[in-house]
Amino acid sequence: MNMNYQVEIYTMSMVWNPVSDQVLLMNRPNHKGFPGYIAPGGKVEFPESIVDGAIREVREETGLWARQIKYKGLDEFCDPEQGLRYMVFNYLITSYEGELLTDPPEGELVWVPLRQALELPMQDWFAERFPRFFNSGTFERSVVWEKSSGRTLQETFKTYSD
Repeated sequence: MNMNYQVEIYTMSMVWNPVSDQVLLMNRPNHKGFPGYIAPGGKVEFPESIVDGAIREVREETGLWARQIKYKGLDEFCDPEQGLRYMVFNYLITSYEGELLTDPPEGELVWVPLRQALELPMQDWFAERFPRFFNSGTFERSVVWEKSSGRTLQETFKTYSD
């Protein structure tokens, strides 16, 4: 087994207003990568904690400060050819303060009714992950794939109750 591998740690945070039942999504342009509607998130900086990285990314991308944040689960992707393990820690934010940025760096910010969000154009992987933010408990998904062929070699998915 190759012991030389790289780990990249990211976060994704769904900002949800439970009173209006709306989620805050970014409409990312093509040149930013992952075009379409997506939740805020990004790379965790060393040595910050993962939850602090999630809070920082939401602040940088939206202008909002997370006040209540709940861990929802892990999406992990491993590519043995590249020696890469890519981990995304997912959070649900239900309380926040601040004003939305007028010129957000990652794309237009839009409050969308929760029941209509999946009708928007978005990456398939994000559409698959979206409901998991609102399911009870937490989840863990691990995928081993080959970038060169685009094939999934192995997948594990587990859910855990609260």
